[in-house]
Amino acid sequence: MNRKGFTLIELMIVVAIIGILAAIAIPNFLAMQLRAKRAELPSNLDGIRTAEKAYQAEWDAFTSAIATPPNVPGRQQTEFANGGIAEFQMLGWTADGKVRGSYSVQAATSGGPGGALWQDAFTATAQSDVDGDNALAGYTATNAAKPSMFTANNIY
Repeated sequence: MNRKGFTLIELMIVVAIIGILAAIAIPNFLAMQLRAKRAELPSNLDGIRTAEKAYQAEWDAFTSAIATPPNVPGRQQTEFANGGIAEFQMLGWTADGKVRGSYSVQAATSGGPGGALWQDAFTATAQSDVDGDNALAGYTATNAAKPSMFTANNIY
């Protein structure tokens, strides 16, 4: 007899292999989605850092901006509004539409000649919680350093 086709055992083995591959791939895919959403933070911080340097070149000082939006967004994106929106606009940087993080800038003040206070450095911070677990992922950038993560890489 010349029968063509697959036996039930062969089909069950293929289904088991596909199930194992799916069990491995799905968690990795979900983690990749969260990393992609969190990638907004260093990108926006780099823009803020560039805007701060341009502001300093024009005004000989850095400026501060309070956290905007005031509350760190969770899983849903939030409009980049309230908080220090006017300060960010004065700085020359605003986010386009909705954001997944909260951004702030703190200018550092030091003594200059004649007792004058100079704002000669800044620290920009971004925080997010894209997975909604109340553990905040955070990045920081300064006038001397590009954005870097200050939390563990598995915090989203």
